[in-house]
Amino acid sequence: MKNGKVRFGVVVFPGSNCDHDAYHVCGKLLGQDAVFLWHKEHSLQQSDVVILPGGFSYGDYLRCGAIARFSPVMREVAAFAADGGLVIGICNGFQILVEAGLLPGVLLRNASLRFVCRHVHLRVENAFTPFTGQYAPGEVLTVPIAHGDGNYFVDDSTLRELASNGQVVFRYCDAAGVTSPEANPNGSLAHIAGIVNSSGNVLGMMPHPERASDPLLGYTDGWRVFASLVEHIESRVVPDRHLAGARV
Repeated sequence: MKNGKVRFGVVVFPGSNCDHDAYHVCGKLLGQDAVFLWHKEHSLQQSDVVILPGGFSYGDYLRCGAIARFSPVMREVAAFAADGGLVIGICNGFQILVEAGLLPGVLLRNASLRFVCRHVHLRVENAFTPFTGQYAPGEVLTVPIAHGDGNYFVDDSTLRELASNGQVVFRYCDAAGVTSPEANPNGSLAHIAGIVNSSGNVLGMMPHPERASDPLLGYTDGWRVFASLVEHIESRVVPDRHLAGARV
C-alpha cells in the first residue's frame, strides 16, 4: 500500500478491451490507486494486486492467451505470484493464467461452438479467499460473460484435487443456486466458472466482475471481488501507531 491506498496494476496486452473497465472500478469506484502496466514492461510498479483483464490478446491467435503468456511482463507476474502476490485473471486473463501454468487446466471452445455474451448466475463456492471475503458461502451472483473459449477442463485427478482443496471459487448455476447443464453457458467441467491456485493467491474466472460493478450498468454483484481484495490487504496492515506501515 502507498499513501493508505491499495495499488492495482492492470496489465495491457495488444487486444485487451477490458483494461479500462478494471481501471475504472479500482481507481474510480473503489477510490484506490490504479496503474496500467504495458505488456513489455519489466516492472509491476509496486502493485499490491495485478489484474490480467479480458479481451483478445494478440488477436487470440494460436490459442487464447498462448502468445500473451510470453510477454515480458508475465515473467514479473509469475515471480509476483510465486512470492504470494495477489493476481486475478478475468476471461482472457484466465486463459493467459492457464497458458502460463499459474493455474491448472485448459479453456476449450464453448460446447455450443458459439460466442456467448449474456448475464449468468454464479454460486460462491469458497467465500474464504482474498477475492471473496465480502461474499457469503452459497451466495448467488449475477455477472456477465462474453467469451468463445470458456469451457474449463482438467483431468479427473486434478478435478478431485481442486474440489478437496477448496480451489473451486465460483460455479455456474440458476437463480436459485442450482447447477445444471441448462445453467452452464459453455459446457465447463463441473460447472466451474472460477478457480484459485493451491496457495489461494491467484484467481482465474471467465465471468466479468468489472462489468457488474458500476450501479449505472444495473448490476453490482461483481464489485465485491475488488472490494474483498482491498479489505484483505488492509487487514494485513498492523493498526498500531508504533508499527505504522508494518505488515503481518
